[in-house]
Amino acid sequence: MADLGLTPIECFYSVRSVYAYFGLPRIAALARQYGRSLIHRPIDLSRVVPAFGSQPFGERGARGRALQFQTEVWRWSQFLGMPVLLEPVHHHGDRNLPSCFVLAAQEADVDTNALARGLLTALWRYDQDIADPAVLRSVAAGCGIDGEPLLVRARSAELLATFEACTSRAIECGVPGSPSFLVDGELFYGQDRLMFVEHHLAQPFLPLT
Repeated sequence: MADLGLTPIECFYSVRSVYAYFGLPRIAALARQYGRSLIHRPIDLSRVVPAFGSQPFGERGARGRALQFQTEVWRWSQFLGMPVLLEPVHHHGDRNLPSCFVLAAQEADVDTNALARGLLTALWRYDQDIADPAVLRSVAAGCGIDGEPLLVRARSAELLATFEACTSRAIECGVPGSPSFLVDGELFYGQDRLMFVEHHLAQPFLPLT
């Protein structure tokens, strides 16, 4: 059980991010290990990346995209033992409904870690359309969650505003991309920096001087 005296870990990610697929199970495990709660903050990367000052993904050179989203994804898949599809048909699509679905689960205090992992797995392992309500219901059912009330809530203006607020907070905190983790005011970018998160949870880094 998370210690209420410790600050939560904020996890910023896109529900369509392959690196979030790799990172979410591990940040959830670290949160459990160190008694922290985990706040899911799904974000709109199309706004976050340029706000940070980085080149949007679609405008990057072919060689850079191939390295980051082909070679390195394939290596991480093998390293972590997590099967992945390199080019799922449903990689791109609506962000709002699946993001708000995660937020609805978090609001309802059901197992949001399992649900978010299920959505990312549905996309990156099985190439399912996570903007399809039937897929969302199925993923929720696989986690022992009734997806119908979450779908109703996910379509609300209030949760869309919450999704917008998550994106705005990411921009305010200087989030570079997905996934990023805010721990005790310290920002860590990338699932390949989770060893830094673990170090900080065990023994906080000294401030830069």
